[in-house]
Amino acid sequence: MTPLELVYDKILPLADLSRRRCGWRTVSQRTVFTNGVFDLVHPGHLTYLAQAAGLGHRLIIGVNSDASVRRLKGDTRPVMSLEARMQLLASFFFVDGVIAFEEDTPIELIKHLRPDVLVKGGDYTEETIVGASEVRSWGGTVEVLPYLEGHSSTRILSTIREEVA
Repeated sequence: MTPLELVYDKILPLADLSRRRCGWRTVSQRTVFTNGVFDLVHPGHLTYLAQAAGLGHRLIIGVNSDASVRRLKGDTRPVMSLEARMQLLASFFFVDGVIAFEEDTPIELIKHLRPDVLVKGGDYTEETIVGASEVRSWGGTVEVLPYLEGHSSTRILSTIREEVA
């Protein structure tokens, strides 16, 4: 496979990702799940995702659809299309699966994929993480990783808008 084919091989519909997840489970590989918008991927994202990958054997990333991002962040977002955001995330060697979701939260993905570890960044608490109680109910764990200060897509966009104005 070419490098680009390897990237696209990680961007999967739910049925295909579920089959991969079952295969990983049969060989006792811990699956980590995280989710987000990932608009303008920056070093904070890279650090967070690499740390998340280190908590298991396989990393799945749920990505908010463009419509979901607009509902959550306003009409000027996302800056990058869903396809572009998914391609960038799938290009990381430590990412094993990338999947889009249309809803405002990934709860249905979490329930379907049943990850062993659910991860969010330090701007969340365990009480505010969607799916935390479900993951714990089947014996999984929930992790909150430290927030890397000084890195924010919103801040980057604000800086760009100030420079243009």
